[in-house]
Amino acid sequence: MLLDGKRLLITGVLTPQSIAFEVARIAQEEGAEIALTNFGKARALAQRTARRLPQPVDVLEMNANDPSQIKAVAHELQNRWGHLDGFLHAIAYAPPDSLGGAFMETPWDSVAVAIQTSAYSLKGLAEGMLPLMKEAGGSIVSLDFDASVAWPIYDWMGVSKAGLEAVSRYLARYLGEHAIRVNCVAAGPIRTMAGKSIPGFNELAQSWSKRAPLGWDTGNAEPVGRAACYLLSDWSRGVTGEILHVDGGYHAMGANLHS
Repeated sequence: MLLDGKRLLITGVLTPQSIAFEVARIAQEEGAEIALTNFGKARALAQRTARRLPQPVDVLEMNANDPSQIKAVAHELQNRWGHLDGFLHAIAYAPPDSLGGAFMETPWDSVAVAIQTSAYSLKGLAEGMLPLMKEAGGSIVSLDFDASVAWPIYDWMGVSKAGLEAVSRYLARYLGEHAIRVNCVAAGPIRTMAGKSIPGFNELAQSWSKRAPLGWDTGNAEPVGRAACYLLSDWSRGVTGEILHVDGGYHAMGANLHS
């Protein structure tokens, strides 16, 4: 199996529609042993969701903006497994006033929250898990949304995703000496709880389905989950600093002259 014997940390599982849930499900089916994280009130929901996995697992308390909680999770995994083969960073948040077209009015306090949670937290998590990974190497994968263009409505989350891509590249540079690969999966829009909270999500999703040459099902996160599991596996050895688009080909298409 693709991930036979791997021990992986999966962040960001909330509901069965979460991309992170698909990654966790497929990882288990491919032989991995996993642990999940979430925090606060969301942890209770994640615990219920975790029971729907092929093999129910723990949901550890971890706010990725709190170094002490990252350290506590690393300590727990050290005691449990002794090492870590990789993790999925599926963590993003922007305050409501950071989205929806009010780009010019968004205050720094809200921007700072978006960037810290959605981009800087990847570095914090990598730093915290490095002692568990640097001896044998491994893979870090983050969930992205193509930041090469300015999307309508996405605003400061788009800026945060650009930051995430840059953080991923710099981590690839600095962690390569430990045989740790760092990559992003740039997914098309998926109808998750987070996705549905973005103003104008339905319009974006409809446009995506029409323009992507392979089509795009906003209710099916499995293609994204499989791509993430490929990057978490040894089959991606030699791939780092990469942004893998799993979006039905949307990112490669020019404007539709007939629309």
